[in-house]
Amino acid sequence: MQLPLDAIPLWLYFTLIVAVCLLAIESGYRFGRWRHQRAAEEKDAPVGAMVAAILGLLAFMLAFTFSLAATRFDLKRQAVLEEANAIGTTYLRTRLLPEPQRDEIADLLREYVDLRLRGVNEGNVAETVAGSEKIQTQLWSKAIEASKNKEANPVLTALFLQSLNETIDLHAKRVQVGVRNRIPSSIWFSLFALAVISMTAIGYQSGLCFARRSPAMLGLALAFAGILYLIADLDRGREGFLVVSQQALVDVQKSMKSPSP
Repeated sequence: MQLPLDAIPLWLYFTLIVAVCLLAIESGYRFGRWRHQRAAEEKDAPVGAMVAAILGLLAFMLAFTFSLAATRFDLKRQAVLEEANAIGTTYLRTRLLPEPQRDEIADLLREYVDLRLRGVNEGNVAETVAGSEKIQTQLWSKAIEASKNKEANPVLTALFLQSLNETIDLHAKRVQVGVRNRIPSSIWFSLFALAVISMTAIGYQSGLCFARRSPAMLGLALAFAGILYLIADLDRGREGFLVVSQQALVDVQKSMKSPSP
């Protein structure tokens, strides 16, 4: 599932968050100074309590969203490993099939792994999914042909079909976990809105106290932007520093280099 935020590169995403946070703090600071000049009776203590409450809510939302993204990132890694194991088992069990389906299915499985790795490297998700499903249909047709072969052993063919069925199921799981199961846009919108309110409130409290602008405000903006960057990086899983490793599939690809299983 493509989200509107996916169109923004992560480096630009980080820069924009820092800029928005600093702008919100500065706006709140100027409003606080203006308010202090016109309502000197407004006390800092109640405002500080409200700012603390808003920051507490922001911390809760950040923790919740980060946990959500980290859990889904782990599911993506687990799905890659499970699929690699299923494909490897299916490839080995092609030895149980009669000719000519044995070599035909082995070739299709090698093409299947190449396609999935190429899709991850190039980022062509839709094309990869469509191509994978096409090869799955071909694999299933060849498996049916093998089951009707006079030389086929029904028990051994059933073992192969079980592995092939698991491979197809894990493809659907990877699509669900890696493409469709994303942090909803409503959560992103709520998080950004709450962040702007929090930064504005911090600036407002500083301006109300007539305090000078603190360098810590820049540190606060950078820290918040860093956390949001990590959440977005975890949610995407295909760019940035936190990329889902495809090494398990690469290992399977290497083991399938032999022209015949």
